[in-house]
Amino acid sequence: QVQVTESGGGTAEAEGSLTISCRLSTGDYDMAWFRQAPGKQREEVACINWNGESRRYVDSVKGRFTISREFGQRTLLLQMTGLKFEDTGMYYCAARNMREKWCKLSPSEYHWWGQGTQVTVSS
Repeated sequence: QVQVTESGGGTAEAEGSLTISCRLSTGDYDMAWFRQAPGKQREEVACINWNGESRRYVDSVKGRFTISREFGQRTLLLQMTGLKFEDTGMYYCAARNMREKWCKLSPSEYHWWGQGTQVTVSS
């Protein structure tokens, strides 16, 4: 069983920046970030494949968010800039038991999930 642990959430002002991170207990796998706002369904944010060569973003965060990974530390990062109120939510890191050429954005593809870290964008 792979443990997934997020950190780095908090409050940032609109148009500000925040970086959240996630660490796996073992291995390098395809990974992704998802988020869930109050009263809404969980939605995809970004994904990256096991070697970092494939990255995808949902349209609403393209040009503002950057997903990356640090292989030596089994760490996944999400650098968020130009934050908007609608970016507020619980952010979940997930990993899938696969190492593929292209990463996937569907939550149903992922096997291991973290507990989430809250991101709040304020005025």
